[in-house]
Amino acid sequence: MEKPKAYKLLAEQEGISNSEAKSLIDRGLVYVGNNKVMIARGEISPKTIFIVQKVEKARPIFENDDLIVIDKPAFVNSDEIERQFKGSQLLHRLDRETSGVLMLVKNEEFRLKAISEFKKDNVYKEYVAWVEGLVSEPFVIDQPLITEKKGNKAYTKVAKKGKPAITEVTPLEVSGKKTKVQLIIHHGRTHQIRAHMKYAQHPIIGDESYGGRQSKRVMLHAKKVTLLGQTFEAPEPKVFGHFGS
Repeated sequence: MEKPKAYKLLAEQEGISNSEAKSLIDRGLVYVGNNKVMIARGEISPKTIFIVQKVEKARPIFENDDLIVIDKPAFVNSDEIERQFKGSQLLHRLDRETSGVLMLVKNEEFRLKAISEFKKDNVYKEYVAWVEGLVSEPFVIDQPLITEKKGNKAYTKVAKKGKPAITEVTPLEVSGKKTKVQLIIHHGRTHQIRAHMKYAQHPIIGDESYGGRQSKRVMLHAKKVTLLGQTFEAPEPKVFGHFGS
């Protein structure tokens, strides 16, 4: 008997279209037991029971005539947020599985002013993450980064010819063989935290592309941003609080 493709079986079980089912698998939201289904077109037993992780709603945390600040949930692309909040434009991006503060601008004058602040490294960006291994002391990673495109995916690594990038790491909590850390970044390169933490041999849990173990999500959250004298904060997702227990 021919085995069904994962996305077709999921579509049947959930009563959704094939394309919706494929999208759920591609986003990393579909599990069999504790194992993430990685390949939508992979063949699978017809008796398989899927578990689909729910996505939180994007929540505005601040809005005025110049910008709207969103608490972005994990598993949502930044571009989707832009489409959802019409009349606004992304000022920066967060990776799909990274949650937290995401800013969109409403007019060109403010956009140019804000971009100038980013370029001068005048924007305070604070993240929180659960990483592999024990981090007992604060340290700074000052290593240039270069980003390469492989297919549709970006991959960043430390390289002498790269662009300057600095990440400040402070331990907050240790649990087993993992540590919750505060990360303050300067410059803000593509995948900066992910590449720097791999280089430091403390990859982010869930970040399999950069050496982390499998988890329900990449355990990285953009907690606080200060831009032009205004501070915006997104509370940590519940999973970050009980992850250490």
